[in-house]
Amino acid sequence: MPTQSATHETTQDELEYADNRLLIELCGEYDANLTAIESRLGVQIVRRGNVLTVIGQDEARDTAVRVLDALYQRLESGKSVEAADIDRELRMFPADMIVSEDQIELFKGDAAARVEIKTRKKLIEPRTDAQKAYVENLFENELTFGIGPAGTGKTYLAVAVGVNMFIGGHVDKIILSRPAVEAGEKLGYLPGDMKDKVDPYMQPLYDALNDFLPGKQLAKMLEEKVIEIAPLAFMRGRTLSNAFVVLDEAQNATSMQMKMFLTRLGEGSRMVITGDRTQIDLPRGVSSGLRDAERLLRHIKSISFNYFTAKDVVRHHLVAKIIEAYEAEEAKGG
Repeated sequence: MPTQSATHETTQDELEYADNRLLIELCGEYDANLTAIESRLGVQIVRRGNVLTVIGQDEARDTAVRVLDALYQRLESGKSVEAADIDRELRMFPADMIVSEDQIELFKGDAAARVEIKTRKKLIEPRTDAQKAYVENLFENELTFGIGPAGTGKTYLAVAVGVNMFIGGHVDKIILSRPAVEAGEKLGYLPGDMKDKVDPYMQPLYDALNDFLPGKQLAKMLEEKVIEIAPLAFMRGRTLSNAFVVLDEAQNATSMQMKMFLTRLGEGSRMVITGDRTQIDLPRGVSSGLRDAERLLRHIKSISFNYFTAKDVVRHHLVAKIIEAYEAEEAKGG
């Protein structure tokens, strides 16, 4: 563990690390990890031997210290440090968050508060506070809504939790669905059978599964229908029991479709509804089932509504800026 020698009046903190091998990993190749922290927080990090000196304004410097400490603890626990891990810690400890010395000590020993999702191929960790709360609700509630812009991890995290619960024996199957609303009347003109026609609209769900399950295992589970990926219309008339069920792009479900889907929930199942209210592709005059569900169900206990903003975008940094630009234009009535 690093030792800190500083007071609130000083402009630098010194962090001493006992394990030089872990320190090398913490710094990254050509000190790339340190450079990433410096550029995000506007601090300077100087390495001399097994000591890192953090120089900068109080809030940014304190944040850098907390981030470095959290990353070092991660290495001590046997995990690696990658760009996504640095991004997560910077989001969890923003520079404008004022904390006391007691709270800093709590962060240092707060490993139990971290949320992790284990899948066959990788360990997934939420990268923002909103993502963390969302994952906790996915495990705790039978019906969870994730509402917010693209790139905030709504569907990705839901599928990860579904794979985790299947591996743990909590559900017998995973069912992933989307409205094929973009297809409209053009669906019949696409080549191939029905699966060939709708698979392009389901591709983001396949992409997520490929991230969490080995290819051969995924292919077998799809063949045996332990995992089902199907358009929303295929859910009619079914009772989905002992399953982890995800409806993606729910803003494009009509009110009748949403009611139909929600009432498929059977015993032992978990259901997740994800969507972005700003990207409704339904014909003019057709009400979005996501908006109606939010209005009608938000006060029912055991149903969790989770909201994301541009600050939770974990894709390319430009995605957040693009979303913010459009939101600002809409706010002006443009």
